[in-house]
Amino acid sequence: MTAIRFLGASLLAAATLAAGGCSSIRESRGFIADPTLTQSVQPGIDNKQSVQAALGHPSFESQFGQPTWYYVSSLNERKPFSRPRIGTHSVLAIEFDAAGNVASVERSGIDKVVYLSPDGDRTPTLGRERGFFEDLFGNIGAVGAPGAQGPGGPGGP
Repeated sequence: MTAIRFLGASLLAAATLAAGGCSSIRESRGFIADPTLTQSVQPGIDNKQSVQAALGHPSFESQFGQPTWYYVSSLNERKPFSRPRIGTHSVLAIEFDAAGNVASVERSGIDKVVYLSPDGDRTPTLGRERGFFEDLFGNIGAVGAPGAQGPGGPGGP
């Protein structure tokens, strides 16, 4: 009777461990958003210093146009032996005017994410395809090639 109980307990323990191994793994990436702090940023009231004091450094800043700070956060979920999937995604874009004051605050989510699917493992380019040896020896004997010791080159008239 005790052998049957031991076998039953062993099977129950094995089933519990197996079920625990199938649970999903959650990973936070980027800015960890605190709703209280992100809701506190107000246009016309805050400036760059107060935003940085409340939220920290942005994930990235705009390079063109109006100065804009972006705070990007993602929560990925992954089951064992599978690719991660984005569970939640949010972007907080804070635009500043020329004086450094907050001009606007925009919040967006997964609806504005663009999924890109590359076509193959090569990037198409304009021009002709050149092989390794043509790249290596292509300028040998070319008249007027850069680096050639001819007229107009170094030491020429």
